[in-house]
Amino acid sequence: MKKNVLRVQLPMCLLALAVSSPLMAQARRVSPDKINGYWILLNRSVDVDVPNSGKNIYKPGCVAVTFTIGSDGIPRDIKAAKTVPASDLTPVAVNAVKNFTYGPSLTNRAGEPVDTYYVVPFNGPSDKAGQQALMAPCQLPGYDQN
Repeated sequence: MKKNVLRVQLPMCLLALAVSSPLMAQARRVSPDKINGYWILLNRSVDVDVPNSGKNIYKPGCVAVTFTIGSDGIPRDIKAAKTVPASDLTPVAVNAVKNFTYGPSLTNRAGEPVDTYYVVPFNGPSDKAGQQALMAPCQLPGYDQN
């Protein structure tokens, strides 16, 4: 009976891959500063569990997390691309992005999926200039194509 189940599930998986692959290949790469032209982040905050101890968890730093915003506004293919300095806060940043929800902008009513990234700052200053300086090392190249 397990063999029958596998036969039924395999074609469904292949069909799902065939349907989703062209959509994923067409995703536009959009930098975080231009994402509002496609998607609006609906969350005002997200809750994450931060460890009490670990490597560099109290030092100022950042994590660049790459992902695809699907046509439903939900992040997919979430990966930490860069952590400065190396720390145990990388999984915390990934979990934060997993909890994001986006809505399409007025110029993206069809909900075009896009590839982008988000820089999660940790232990940084509260002023805008200080935050920008903290997050600068986590900027990723190649996301300014429109």
